[in-house]
Amino acid sequence: MNDSNSQTAYGVFKPVGHVLASFPTERDARSAVEALKQAGFPNVAFYPAEEVRERAERDIANAGVLASIGQELNLVKQQRDLAEEGHPFVSVLAPEDEAARRAADIVARYNADRAQKFGRLIIEELIEPGTGQRQAKESPDTGLDPQTRSGNESGTGPTTH
Repeated sequence: MNDSNSQTAYGVFKPVGHVLASFPTERDARSAVEALKQAGFPNVAFYPAEEVRERAERDIANAGVLASIGQELNLVKQQRDLAEEGHPFVSVLAPEDEAARRAADIVARYNADRAQKFGRLIIEELIEPGTGQRQAKESPDTGLDPQTRSGNESGTGPTTH
């Protein structure tokens, strides 16, 4: 997640054309990297939790005003929170829908807690979170719905409907 190979939108990390997945353990993440490479994905990267946390802190500090209008800033906060809990991340270039679905299927086999495909205009959830909660209306003011099994992302908590 260094500046030389990342993409940004409004001052925050947004790797357009990539699937970004988080994992509960480094072992799971590294196993997913190997499986993705064996499946023919040439551009796969592993990011330790500390590197993700540091990048997220920089992005939050440097985020432009427009980042707070959409969900980009909330996603970076969520990545920071997962990284603070020790979750490493894996990024894989998968710009086409079919490739993104294949990548999501692979990372799910290695216990990914979430996987998101970053498009130019939308960020698509590829792995259904394990909270059992419905998707609620999202706005920059309310943060994101709980998406991990713990449901404890920044600015979120268990939602009652």
